Amino acid sequence: QVQLVESGGGLVQPGGSLRLSCAASRSIFSFNVLGWYRQAPEKERELVATFTSAITTTYADSVKGRFTISRDGAKNTLYLQMNRLQPEDTAVYYCHARTGFTSHWGQGTQVTVSS
Repeated sequence: QVQLVESGGGLVQPGGSLRLSCAASRSIFSFNVLGWYRQAPEKERELVATFTSAITTTYADSVKGRFTISRDGAKNTLYLQMNRLQPEDTAVYYCHARTGFTSHWGQGTQVTVSS
């Protein structure tokens, strides 16, 4: 079983920054897709940023230029650097990893952007 553990969420004021981490129980290079999703209250879960084949990156239009996805293979860890945070970024952020047939999810970490 793959384990994904997120950390780094919290309360931040608009314009602030946070860095989320996702620690995986095995090599991050063993996944076809690795990335971040988020879900705001009463809204559907949406893609934020992903690696495809551990090299190609994809970002939601709403976060382009503000968020950066990265990874550290030696630490089996995925990161999401979030800058210039806005109230609409408030959500639970989930780490996601996928193989050919199986998706794996972390438990999520809360990000709240509020004055």
